[in-house]
Amino acid sequence: MTRYSATSELAMRYFQVPVDEGFDVPRYNVAPGTHLEAFRAGEDAPAAFQPMFWGFRPRRVEDGPRPINARAETVATSRYFRSAFAHRRCIVLADGWYEWRKTEQGKQPHYITLTEGAPQDILMMAGIWEPTSDGGACCAIITEPANDQLAHIHDRQPLILDAQCRWDWLDPGLSERDDIRAKTRRIQPEMLRYYAVSSRVNRPVEDDPGLVEPKR
Repeated sequence: MTRYSATSELAMRYFQVPVDEGFDVPRYNVAPGTHLEAFRAGEDAPAAFQPMFWGFRPRRVEDGPRPINARAETVATSRYFRSAFAHRRCIVLADGWYEWRKTEQGKQPHYITLTEGAPQDILMMAGIWEPTSDGGACCAIITEPANDQLAHIHDRQPLILDAQCRWDWLDPGLSERDDIRAKTRRIQPEMLRYYAVSSRVNRPVEDDPGLVEPKR
């Protein structure tokens, strides 16, 4: 995924949370196993900022897997995820994400981002999080079946929230699956656009604006 818009500006605009400008450094190739800039319910406020390790593991599990995604179809009932879904939901801000389409020549990366006319200017990826023993946090991004526009690239996509439901998604007072789902609003598929990009994105060390330019 990418996050090159200023986190400090977005934090104030959407969550009224101050964030140090040190987190504004653009990231064009955010890989699993690194930290994401996320927002969760605060102790004394509707939202709090917290960097989270992208790889989820409940604290009760000492040596289990660290999945980066949780399926929307089962996140509320999975023993691994259900407590976090009920009580510890978060939002990860992103300018876009990469998916790979299988072709006869190999896997072709595509970049998916908002259209210029979209009513919100950042993607809000629905996630779940868990505190870690060192005082930090880890997270997973919730995915769902890809919409008709994107299904030919990949069969899954992140659950992208409509910005208007952000407070409901973070609300710790909502803990029942049906109540959460009733309040969850997705952005419209036509708000997303996609195009092929360079295979340089396959290498995590590559991190520059050229990664999101259309492939020539």
